[in-house]
Amino acid sequence: MGKRLKQQRRGSSPKYRSPGHRFNVNLTYRSYDDVEKTGVLKAQVMGILDDPGRDALLMKVKYENNESGYLIAPEGIAIGDSIEAGAQAKLKRGNVLPLYRIPDGAYIYNLERNPGDGGRLVKAPGSYANIVSREGGIVYVKLPSRNVKILSNECRAQLGIVCGGGRLEKPLLKAGNAFHKYKARNRLWPKVRGVHMAAYNHPHGGKQHHTGKPTTVSRSSPPGSKVGHIAARTTGRRTAKKAMGRV
Repeated sequence: MGKRLKQQRRGSSPKYRSPGHRFNVNLTYRSYDDVEKTGVLKAQVMGILDDPGRDALLMKVKYENNESGYLIAPEGIAIGDSIEAGAQAKLKRGNVLPLYRIPDGAYIYNLERNPGDGGRLVKAPGSYANIVSREGGIVYVKLPSRNVKILSNECRAQLGIVCGGGRLEKPLLKAGNAFHKYKARNRLWPKVRGVHMAAYNHPHGGKQHHTGKPTTVSRSSPPGSKVGHIAARTTGRRTAKKAMGRV
């Protein structure tokens, strides 16, 4: 009998469990209290932290009311710089402001999906979003995926671009570096293609020269065979003639 597929083992096996004991910070904004809603709270960057749980660097900040916390560091920030959080904060790199105080076209990141949830969107290194337009109490935000999301103008965001945007430009050079990269987050590596497996290990296995059973499967397929291109319209490289025919 063959092994279960990865999507069948995931969630029930400790092999795929996230190593939360290695992560240093539960990243979130401070509570959205009256100080931030009506005024401003100043803070100073005390240090830079590399958390294994995320690719972007974090900055440790200490607020003027002796609170301390962590925020995603923007490009160009340095230890000793000052930042602000609140509705009356200045339009400065790294500051935390509600969307109704941020002008259209500004680079923002670490957006809240709902006011006070601590930040959920646009956290990847080098990513940023833009405010497209406003209508009443809602704001239209263009995400890095080019999708436009409708958010409340009370949602908070940081000004700037997430640091570490060029981290993928340097090649890994050897397999050992890739091993440690994926080991830090308990990601399964290397990934073996299903067509190279035996038939009892994978639905795509047991084929020679990559011929035979197609890799497209139905949306209603059972979990054991729901692998590959699920409900795909097309697969492979599109030719210019086919692309012109679809326009």
